[in-house]
Amino acid sequence: MYLIDTNIFLEVMLSGHKREACKHFLNLLKTGKETGIVTEFSIYSIMVIMAGFTKKKELKTFLSSLSAYKGLSIYTATLLDKVKAVDVSLKNDLDIDDSIQYSAALSLDIQGIVSFDKHFDGLEIPRVDPENLLKP
Repeated sequence: MYLIDTNIFLEVMLSGHKREACKHFLNLLKTGKETGIVTEFSIYSIMVIMAGFTKKKELKTFLSSLSAYKGLSIYTATLLDKVKAVDVSLKNDLDIDDSIQYSAALSLDIQGIVSFDKHFDGLEIPRVDPENLLKP
């Protein structure tokens, strides 16, 4: 099971240059061929970013689509998780956003973090590019 970082969803919604690989990977989650977890923090971050780009209609579509993902669960961090995130931030020199994600991954025994964020490189839980998870 993978933790899906915020930037994977945003790459699709904001038409980034790696959009197609992300779209394909997210489709694997949608059909249940892969399993993953997205944090409530990521969902909230996506809401803030998309609203900032005045893409509220796209945001509504995204939020409405989440329940259709057979292979995706939503994780809500506890207060203890957030305290651990501060420790993770101090130990690994990560900003608090990345620390919340990484702390959740540690709590959930995740095999990898699907992300383009290189701040996750070199940590105990590996960062995985979505292109590397696509089945031929």
